[in-house]
Amino acid sequence: MPTRSATPTQSDTGQAVRKQRDVQRKVDAKDRVRSNGKSKSSRAMQAGARKYPVPPFPKQHHPKPGEEWAIEPAPLYDAPFWQGSNKLGGKVALITGGDSGIGRAVAVLFAREGADVAIVYLSEDRDAKATKAAVEAEGRRCITLRGDVARRAFCRKAVEETVKKLGGLDLLVNNAAFQVHSADFADLTEEHFDTTLKTNLYGYFHMAQEAVPHMKPGSAIINTGSVTGIEGSKELIDYSMTKGGIHAFTRALSGNLIGKGIRVNAVAPGPVWTPLNPSEKEAGDVAQFGAKTPMKRPAQPEEIAPAYVFLASPQCSSYITGEILPIVGGY
Repeated sequence: MPTRSATPTQSDTGQAVRKQRDVQRKVDAKDRVRSNGKSKSSRAMQAGARKYPVPPFPKQHHPKPGEEWAIEPAPLYDAPFWQGSNKLGGKVALITGGDSGIGRAVAVLFAREGADVAIVYLSEDRDAKATKAAVEAEGRRCITLRGDVARRAFCRKAVEETVKKLGGLDLLVNNAAFQVHSADFADLTEEHFDTTLKTNLYGYFHMAQEAVPHMKPGSAIINTGSVTGIEGSKELIDYSMTKGGIHAFTRALSGNLIGKGIRVNAVAPGPVWTPLNPSEKEAGDVAQFGAKTPMKRPAQPEEIAPAYVFLASPQCSSYITGEILPIVGGY
């Protein structure tokens, strides 16, 4: 009986070619749609409880340290969809950089979860007043503390005032930061470098060292890191260094304090629409801020703040310490 040949016939190969070309035609058609800007994948991702602003934003450049009231569109921080459930009932939190941006959003959600809040800020009196009002609208106490976290004496005073006026200290959120780009490495001056390190590293160190003696088992420290501390940024060499340092500080300090029952973790955000960036970038770059993320938009502060609630609450994260939680809009 004749055996069937294993050699492909011209008919077989022709069929395979037709299938390949059919697949190719379909992909080419989709590519043409995509290149015309009509593909769904070209749109900014909206997966939250409300629609968030997308680039392009109005061109703007604000003087340091940046003020939230002046930014257009206004950052979204109040999380109206968030239902509090007493996750932080009876606790006292101190938040640096708490007047605006991520700090303000964290202050509001902490208050909604039952915490009293102390806000540390540099000079943005109008923003701090608005944050205080937002915390008090949640039915919690709030004090504001104006000063420079790069100075050890101020950090000591801030902790002492928090303990005196609010009755203790359970949660420290190190969030204050300085960031200014330097396109050419040769242009990064010692003054610039020193200012970044003093705010971003010394500030965290001073606040943590002053806070720890007042903290009891079950307390938590949450540091704000950054995606730049994971990936680096060619125009933010000094800032990337400090954020990488904060990640290492978080892991090292968590091990040191585990015997005291104090958890230490960090949140590492990607681009977030806060005063930090419109006061750092050129106006044209601000207009496209966050557009290069997979979600094609920056986060709003209220999208980042729930991570801080999670890491602060012993109900949610009692077995979590020394972790870095990236929230970067996709990889």
